[in-house]
Amino acid sequence: MTTYAITGATGQLGRLALDELMLKVAPADIVALARDPAKLADYASKGVQVRQGDYDDPASLETALDGVDRVLLISGNAVGERKRQHGNVIDAAKKAGVSYIAYTSILHGDRSKLQLAPEHVATEKLLADSGLNYDLLRNGWYSENYTMGIGQSLETGVILGAAGDGRISSASRADFAAGAAAALVDGKGGSVYELAGDESWTMADFAAELSRQSGKTVEYKDLSEAEYAQVLEGAGLPPPVAAMLASTSALTAAGELHEESKDLSKLAGRPTTPISETIARALR
Repeated sequence: MTTYAITGATGQLGRLALDELMLKVAPADIVALARDPAKLADYASKGVQVRQGDYDDPASLETALDGVDRVLLISGNAVGERKRQHGNVIDAAKKAGVSYIAYTSILHGDRSKLQLAPEHVATEKLLADSGLNYDLLRNGWYSENYTMGIGQSLETGVILGAAGDGRISSASRADFAAGAAAALVDGKGGSVYELAGDESWTMADFAAELSRQSGKTVEYKDLSEAEYAQVLEGAGLPPPVAAMLASTSALTAAGELHEESKDLSKLAGRPTTPISETIARALR
């Protein structure tokens, strides 16, 4: 019997990955790690083994991974702490005798200029040095990153950014979760997957589709990176966060979020969700 574990299972991607994994294997063969196991009571009631596992508590991770064969390491959200946290999981996996890890990295990690990339690259190196068998799931951007702000866009009639005509190959969280679950079950190790949507679009395309579906005119207005950072700060974001988001938008214009491999749909075994469907879901 093979036992599969998902770390960070209380997060949005983690829960979706659990749902996908339960379609592939028996709940009793799944271990869901969470800092607060009570938050996964609904999965425990379905037969999933819910264990306490905190990225900042190596001992808890060693206990949680005892008897586990294959691990989906979902990257943490504590920017600046992730190399250390992920290293704790990797060390615990080695001690537990885990045979395989799938890690959710970042699109084009080895050449990405995105500010979030270095911690992912550092984790990739930890895996390479660990001696463990692993695959890299280099995730692109969630479509939901863009639809979360459509309420304000509909109110103002404008979407601001610095992405120019850069193409974005986004996919839904559910798409990425399906790919992750597939890798966790069937991954052989030694592969790097550049995961992104089958279709790409520009911010102008996004605004046009939002206008079409909502019946309200919404336009995309392109700003410089500095101007967009100022706008974000004016909206109340801390300067470092505003700078990171503005940089990401500007790098989009240079192709950082564009990918044509279709690795995600191949891995998941189904087409990725078009941005039009994600917009429609957000408007409901």
